Amino acid sequence: MNAERDLTRLIAGMRPELDAGRYVFTTVDGPAPAGVAPVVTVAEAEGLTLVVRQEEADAASLPYDYVAGRITLRVHSALDAVGLTAAVAGALAAAGLSCNVVAGFHHDHLFVEYVRAEEALGILERLTTPS
Repeated sequence: MNAERDLTRLIAGMRPELDAGRYVFTTVDGPAPAGVAPVVTVAEAEGLTLVVRQEEADAASLPYDYVAGRITLRVHSALDAVGLTAAVAGALAAAGLSCNVVAGFHHDHLFVEYVRAEEALGILERLTTPS
């Protein structure tokens, strides 16, 4: 599968990409409602967490209190790679940005405060360029 494990190459090859959508985190007591296509689901004892486009949550009257931008790191990171999450979360934290990371099989996806998503993208792009 050629997934990358080397932290230096992971950071240099991140190619962060900001999705144009707005995403929200919500929870339901059963399956996702009709018309809602989650990009992330997490089964917890308290319910099923869904990360969905804001317009879908609004149409389904799902409650939420956090609107996020979604940044995908285009590098194919190995699931057992060490340090990438810490590096990106640390760079964003230094700027006072929260970061909710979800690892997919091929890529990592970062959910950051929507109104600061462009700023977060710039921080990540600068991180890929060695000083």
